[in-house]
Amino acid sequence: EKYVAEYKQRERSLVHMRRTAKKAGTFFVEPEAKLAVVVRIRGINGVSPKVRKILQLLRLRQINNAVFVRLNKATLQMLQMVGPHIAWGYPNVKTVREMIYKRGFGKLEKNRVPLNENSVVEQGLGKHDLICVEDLIHEIATVGPHFKEANNFLWPFQLSNAVGGFAKKLLHFTEGGQSGNREENINKLIQRML
Repeated sequence: EKYVAEYKQRERSLVHMRRTAKKAGTFFVEPEAKLAVVVRIRGINGVSPKVRKILQLLRLRQINNAVFVRLNKATLQMLQMVGPHIAWGYPNVKTVREMIYKRGFGKLEKNRVPLNENSVVEQGLGKHDLICVEDLIHEIATVGPHFKEANNFLWPFQLSNAVGGFAKKLLHFTEGGQSGNREENINKLIQRML
């Protein structure tokens, strides 16, 4: 309940700022995204060692694997390097929630455990005051202080092939392809892959 109110408040304040800017005839610069979701869309053939290493660091070892990434200068450079092999963008809270509820697995004693009850989250992240799945979703969606631990607790998401398939996988999203940064449009792609 508390988190829902917080998300709504955040949305309202953004809408209010956009409207105020429009009324004043000025521009409103959208806040930069702090969170990205990265999906691997290409296989392993002919990948250079550096790119392979970055994909390994991002925990994207298989095609159709997805992970959450905090955006900073270092991670943006990494995403730039592996651009042709991944699709990424800025997820909304709904996407984060659905990914965790539908495809979420935690890591307990190096085992992959489904997140079908809150006790799993409490066992893995209780020491960071994250005791239920909603706490975990909130920590990821807002990139909270314990984002690193929460994200590491989550096993990389194993998504299905996109319904309707991929057209022109080799081209960048801006050229009508699939790879690279698609900003808010990543939400539609994830919906097709859940």
